[in-house]
Amino acid sequence: MSINIKRNQLKRVVIVGGGLGGLRLAEDLSKANLQVVLIDKNNFHQFPPLIYQIASAGIDPSSISFPFRQIFRKRKNFYFRMAEARAVFPDKKILQTSIGKIEYDYLVFAAGTTTNFYGNANIEKWAIPMKTVSEAMGLRNAVLSNLERALTCATEEERQELLNVVIVGGGATGVEIAGALSEMKRYVIPYDYPDMDSSLMHIYLLEAGDRLLAGMSQDSSKKAYDFLTSMGVDVQFGKMVTDYKDHKVLMKDGQEIPTRTFLWVSGVKAQPITGIEGDHLGRGFRIVVDEFNRIPGMDGLFAIGDQCIQTTDPAYPGGHPQLAQVAIQQAALLAKNIQKIAEGADDTQLKPFRYKNLGSMATIGRHKAVVELGKFHSQGFFAWVLWLVVHLRSILGVKNKVMVLLNWLWKYVSYNDSIRMITYATKPKEVRDRLKREQTTHLGTDLLENEED
Repeated sequence: MSINIKRNQLKRVVIVGGGLGGLRLAEDLSKANLQVVLIDKNNFHQFPPLIYQIASAGIDPSSISFPFRQIFRKRKNFYFRMAEARAVFPDKKILQTSIGKIEYDYLVFAAGTTTNFYGNANIEKWAIPMKTVSEAMGLRNAVLSNLERALTCATEEERQELLNVVIVGGGATGVEIAGALSEMKRYVIPYDYPDMDSSLMHIYLLEAGDRLLAGMSQDSSKKAYDFLTSMGVDVQFGKMVTDYKDHKVLMKDGQEIPTRTFLWVSGVKAQPITGIEGDHLGRGFRIVVDEFNRIPGMDGLFAIGDQCIQTTDPAYPGGHPQLAQVAIQQAALLAKNIQKIAEGADDTQLKPFRYKNLGSMATIGRHKAVVELGKFHSQGFFAWVLWLVVHLRSILGVKNKVMVLLNWLWKYVSYNDSIRMITYATKPKEVRDRLKREQTTHLGTDLLENEED
């Protein structure tokens, strides 16, 4: 079966992944004389930098999500299909997805990363990752459910398991969610749960290295540590988590922490795709690309953002950092290069990618943030305001910007919001059965060759 999109005289560009890079690429190419097909497993774009605020019940999921069809509703030669990419057959220029196959002239992988559990089955089974809106909602439900259960549990041992929160990974996501949960402990629990001793809630942030925010300067790392410890977060360095058993996080040095809220934000790996393997993959299973984001030896195949590794930039011989700005800048340049390639340009007419570092920032809590923009470094209140402005500007849609701003203003004034609901989506049986069939379907070469349109 093939995806039902009629081909026309235009060259077809298929983009896998509607994250920040994929969305920018689709927007730029949809204005060109090309047929653009965007494939994503969700029907909406999500804004990753604010996902942690969903987990801490700070903002509503819809405030940082935007339907693809609404974004591109006025683009004539644009098509969206909700599906998962399963395999690519470069010799046939065919992409196999969960809903069928599609032919392409140019195929761009921009699906980003998934959580890396480093082969530990127990951690993968029990830990809560923080890469998507749905995972953040899962964490929100877990935290709120555990608070409710802590009021009625039978033993003190179980109560402490329910109230301990363990976060593994001292990068930006780990630091930001630790700060957000600390503020929830301080400003929410005493009022929503007056019959609970909030001092029993402990937030642990475990980092295998010797500092937080390893991609930023030592000063910013130290300031982030000072902010978190002043907020009551137990930050521990040199802690290698090896397993999770019997509601306990186990560490290489023998330490154990009992918890039923176990967050894993310690590492990522590129989204896998059958057909691109072996020498085509680099560190973290990222797809190796050249200076034009092409996959060497595979005609018409490209990759951008976190899913690729590019070692041709003299300033980043080990590959670029897996940051949003890298994906956005690569997408903007690739859109121009693909248009030139479609017009018959050769390599001499293409522009190689060179990353321009626009800086890094992380927020820890109210009036607490660290910002590095070139040689300008700031910590505290001004950095926090700058973080708010930058992220508010980056959210798609006027309505979403207004809703997030109002949420932030109301929370700033009242320390309160109405998003602390425990909700679980229930799929109709027909949908559940269909998804199960799609997940178990074998998508090998035989299937591709034997399928009938």
